[in-house]
Amino acid sequence: MRRLGLSFLVVVFAAAAGAPFLAPHAPDVKFSELLYAPPTLPHVVDDAGAWHAPFIYPWRLADRLEQRFEQNRSTRMPLVWLRGGRIAQSSDEARAPFLLVGADGSGRDVFARLLFGARTSLGLALVAALGATLLGGLVGGAAGYIGGIVDEALMRATDFVLVLPAIYVVLALRAVLPLVLSSGIVFVMLAAIFAVVGAPFVARGVRAIVRSERQLEYAVAARSLGAGHARLLVRHLLPAASGYVVVQLTVLVPAFIVAEATLSYVGLGFQDPIASWGAMLQEASNTRALTDFRWLLSPAAAIFLVVLGLNLVLQQSGVNPVTISSDEPLGRLRSDSHSL
Repeated sequence: MRRLGLSFLVVVFAAAAGAPFLAPHAPDVKFSELLYAPPTLPHVVDDAGAWHAPFIYPWRLADRLEQRFEQNRSTRMPLVWLRGGRIAQSSDEARAPFLLVGADGSGRDVFARLLFGARTSLGLALVAALGATLLGGLVGGAAGYIGGIVDEALMRATDFVLVLPAIYVVLALRAVLPLVLSSGIVFVMLAAIFAVVGAPFVARGVRAIVRSERQLEYAVAARSLGAGHARLLVRHLLPAASGYVVVQLTVLVPAFIVAEATLSYVGLGFQDPIASWGAMLQEASNTRALTDFRWLLSPAAAIFLVVLGLNLVLQQSGVNPVTISSDEPLGRLRSDSHSL
């Protein structure tokens, strides 16, 4: 099962990295005559039973009111490989574009937007998770090393964030900011909000580890040899929490993917025409996606694969995401019931 989870992650991340090569079109290219066109699947055998190089049949609009399409089986459009820096395209993109996962309500290639949206959604989740682990590690390390009133103040601040429903905190923080922002500002803003909300999950565990490790012989020896406070904390104590931080990093990534999808779904995340999985699902919610245009739900399947893959990798590695109470020694762990 661990290999299955890894394969899911490798496929998704490789597809996101190779989006400009794998996608037949740019994510913002529109085909005005193919609104909600179904997936265009390649064929190698025609209706007469003859074999050909891979080709597609063009779509023609049969009913504009119902947005119902029919294939023009009398015309074959061969696929052209490695043209214009893309792996495959139709020989006549103007008449019969290669829409592997169909088109959306604006006539844009869903497959292209799915791949480029993976870059947006996964990139945001990774940046936010790294920010949360860095911020949480610094806060937890400082609290565990300094102790006293600093420790008490920092831990009470993390407790305040932890007791709040995280997704509602994210929604509230985003809602108080301007709705119309550039995509770059939205990316930075959401990454910062996610990092602040996710940091307490890391800080509590790091704090307990540092608090326990600072009393061990190697830390006392380093201090007696003249190691300064910063060096002792960064070079000796924080590395002891690296295993815990890695686990929390892999737990936060899928949580932030879902959070981005939620914000974009309610109109507080990335806005059209920027491709992100959440923005695509927000558009699908305004259509008959469940009954007539099921290909518009492909971002939900992609999110499911990423979350499932990460969970399979974690479970099969024998690692359980845990947090450590700020008032208990290192050896006493409790399962974390909080989730983003």
